[in-house]
Amino acid sequence: MDIILWAAAFVFFVIAELATIQLVSIWFAAGSLVTLILSCIFDLSIPAELGIFILSSGFFLLITFPYLKKIRNRAHIPTNTGLDVGKTATVIEEINSDKGTGRVTLSGVDWSAVPVPESDIIPVGSIVTVEKVDGAKLTVSLKALPENVKTAAGA
Repeated sequence: MDIILWAAAFVFFVIAELATIQLVSIWFAAGSLVTLILSCIFDLSIPAELGIFILSSGFFLLITFPYLKKIRNRAHIPTNTGLDVGKTATVIEEINSDKGTGRVTLSGVDWSAVPVPESDIIPVGSIVTVEKVDGAKLTVSLKALPENVKTAAGA
């Protein structure tokens, strides 16, 4: 009778895993399979079978969890704003660390902006690269100055 119980548990956990595809019950399916095999080979009491089920399910969870954690976090981007890192934006309000001013346009959206520590002032019309997104504020670095600033510096 115990063999039928563990076979049914195995089938149940496999079906539950196939239904969710989230690796929720795969460890219980493996644990019930181990218990099924051992209960076929040995004449075990119900508490012994439950102990084997709990220990084997926990064992499978422990050996696979660190590996699964690495796979799930491999290409994780916490929000869509993380996709903006590395893109270029146009300065629409002078970025000045001392005054605490600065706005840029990125993909048609206005953002508050601060310069990377090396830059103090980035003039209007400059092209900047997004280094970091922090809430609604971009940390940017200078990529190219506007033409009128280049000619004024060259004269």
